[in-house]
Amino acid sequence: MTLAEFQQIHDFLIELALRGGQMMLDANPSASTSGSKKNSVDLVTDTDKSIEKMVLTNLKYKYPNFDLLGEESYIPGRKISDNPTFICDPIDGTINFVHGVPNVCISLALVINKIPVVGVVYNPFQNRLFTAIKGKGAFLNRTERLPLRDPNEPLPGLNKALVAIEWGSERKGNNWDVRTKTMVKLASQGGTMCHSVRCQGSAALDMCGVAAGYLDVFWEGGCWAWDVAAGWCILTEAGGIVADANPGNWKPSVEGRKYLAVRSAPREDQIAVVEELWDTMEGRFEFPGF
Repeated sequence: MTLAEFQQIHDFLIELALRGGQMMLDANPSASTSGSKKNSVDLVTDTDKSIEKMVLTNLKYKYPNFDLLGEESYIPGRKISDNPTFICDPIDGTINFVHGVPNVCISLALVINKIPVVGVVYNPFQNRLFTAIKGKGAFLNRTERLPLRDPNEPLPGLNKALVAIEWGSERKGNNWDVRTKTMVKLASQGGTMCHSVRCQGSAALDMCGVAAGYLDVFWEGGCWAWDVAAGWCILTEAGGIVADANPGNWKPSVEGRKYLAVRSAPREDQIAVVEELWDTMEGRFEFPGF
């Protein structure tokens, strides 16, 4: 595909993101009227479904030969092919959405050969639009180049870092133990004692926060391709890196469900922080089939 074609797709995804954002603003959700999928903290609303239908219908009409993957229409076990694939998370941060917390976004991406090449993340409540095209840089509100800080600002270690971690919807078992025990080590005086741990409620906005540079690290096991694909493109175009959340893998898959994002910094600092977090981990995430 040509750069002009990528630009056209980028601009169309922005149009759809703005429409989806307005649908969120027009909605009146609540925790009492939302439904659940896997359990009581894995929520879905009519707005999630309506936005995804709007996005995928328009993408199918304009790009009939591209594959489509949406959170609310996902069929368990489906894998992303090497074909051009649009990935849609209609509302990332649904729990925030139903409680009125304004950290919510729509996340849209194009991946080719399983590599994110276009990313658009829009938070309508704070009017923050993060965008990127592979090889063309990343931007906030289409004018401010990311990161918003010196791209070569040192990252001397986890004890100087602000780390984003999400609770996830899986609240028992091995992965829960890995998450909570590692979080304690990251935050405690007896561990690495990072500056703090932040749980924003949206993996897509966590990735964009690392891209912008106001978060140093995002570590997550359990989210999905639709949570991170757009943010992945934005982050890497802003000079950040993505490794596996589990130790040893420097080339994670976009659908691998385990992600460790580090902001733009000297390469040796990025590598050192990834290895330090790997050393801090209590166990390994396990996701059968991934």
